[in-house]
Amino acid sequence: MCAVHVRHKPLTQLSQPRELVLVVPTLKSQVNLSRMVRLAGCAGVTRIITSGPSKVDPKIARDGAHHVTIEKRRSLPPVLKKLKQDGFRIVGLEQTDDSHLIYDYRYEAKTALLIGHERHGITDEELAVVDDCIEIPVYGMPFSYNVVTATTMGIYEYCRQFPA
Repeated sequence: MCAVHVRHKPLTQLSQPRELVLVVPTLKSQVNLSRMVRLAGCAGVTRIITSGPSKVDPKIARDGAHHVTIEKRRSLPPVLKKLKQDGFRIVGLEQTDDSHLIYDYRYEAKTALLIGHERHGITDEELAVVDDCIEIPVYGMPFSYNVVTATTMGIYEYCRQFPA
């Protein structure tokens, strides 16, 4: 049997907008933020909150740049506290002494996924607001995944748990 290649299937329709918000610190590389915008667009995530100077390259973000709202804030801890007040579960994507393995963790529909900085991870001030941390097992060197790769896995797992 021969499969027929389909370049672009129709989009999978969501029954309601995703309640996942991506919270991203100032990243070392703006390419990483642009890739996250593309990822968010593909996953149906419509809101990214970031801090500091951030610039999205539309060539990298592609259509995501038109479908994802990017909110820029000076500092993330107050944003995380406000999201928590609004009923979001704050989940840090970080290795900690009590983090959950990503494939064992059950997301809540209304989740704010906090991504750590490429080099420094999530700050202590941000960790103080986080409800749970999830980590992705690493089976070889180096000790962690690229920030966009890890974010992709975190968002994919959320979408797997809430497919429509």
